[in-house]
Amino acid sequence: MIPFHNLNDFPDWLRGGAVAIGNFDGVHLGHARLVERLRVMAKLVGGPAVVFTFDPSPTRVLRPDAAPEPLLWLGRKVEILAELGADAVFAYPTDKHFLGMEARDFFDGIIRAQFDARAMVEGPNFFFGRNRSGNVEVLRRFCAEAGVKFEVAEPVEVGGQIVSSSRVRSLVMAGRLDEVGAMLGRPYRIRGVVVRGAGRGAKIGYPTANVGQIDTLLPGKGIYAARARVGSRHTPCAETADGTRSVPATKAPTTDIWQPAAVSLGPNPTFDEGGIKVEAYIIGFQGDIYGQPIEVDFLARLRDIERFGSVDALLAQMGRDVARTIEICH
Repeated sequence: MIPFHNLNDFPDWLRGGAVAIGNFDGVHLGHARLVERLRVMAKLVGGPAVVFTFDPSPTRVLRPDAAPEPLLWLGRKVEILAELGADAVFAYPTDKHFLGMEARDFFDGIIRAQFDARAMVEGPNFFFGRNRSGNVEVLRRFCAEAGVKFEVAEPVEVGGQIVSSSRVRSLVMAGRLDEVGAMLGRPYRIRGVVVRGAGRGAKIGYPTANVGQIDTLLPGKGIYAARARVGSRHTPCAETADGTRSVPATKAPTTDIWQPAAVSLGPNPTFDEGGIKVEAYIIGFQGDIYGQPIEVDFLARLRDIERFGSVDALLAQMGRDVARTIEICH
């Protein structure tokens, strides 16, 4: 599914259905329930199920210094929403003019006039309009006045905690990727491009893919069991000084082959390297992949980053990490 970005390009056959609005960052199980209810409402009114999201997020426009790193990129978001059953995704090119719209103007001018919505579904913490002046009760009233069906999707709980993007984000930062997977319904994924590192891994028998140009939130420091796919379908975008986006010139062929990978995320104190790096040892993989796109699914955190007294001690532990990764992946 290709997301729509321009209201003038939005086709008539996607109007007159059910609409849900939100950031959908992470597209977690709470979002999945919302889309499920959206599909039900769309069927009830005999129209499409349309998700209205933002690119970039409103926070990145209004408070860029305080904006959190996203949990996924737009292409991946659209892909997951399509898998959940959305008929179309509209990614609004957010700007300050749009965010300055009053709640009433947004509802009348976009939801009704542009999308001709016959039904809406939102979460209980939904806000819209200038200074977040509209909430679910305001939206309920607007919908009732316009004859638009409206439903509030119930939140989802996992492990006694309500699933939310902020909760997922805190767990990612803490490295609790098994819990993250439970809240997403799938592993947490990053993407990037394979860049050149020091080349030390190849010399000690563990050649690693150094992942750069990552445009989403990184998990906390540690050693992880993961799986990796080289030559991914979604090529990362790099932001330039003028705020525009470009894609790397080098692209690898599309592939859906995932392989187990032991990933080090953080510094390398054994070799006195203090910078944060993402290094993936893709088990059983051979070949020159510099400049190629790569995606990594984090499955479980194995241990902390450690300083070893010798290379032999490091190699012994890496052997154990690889064995544990293979066990988790299979």
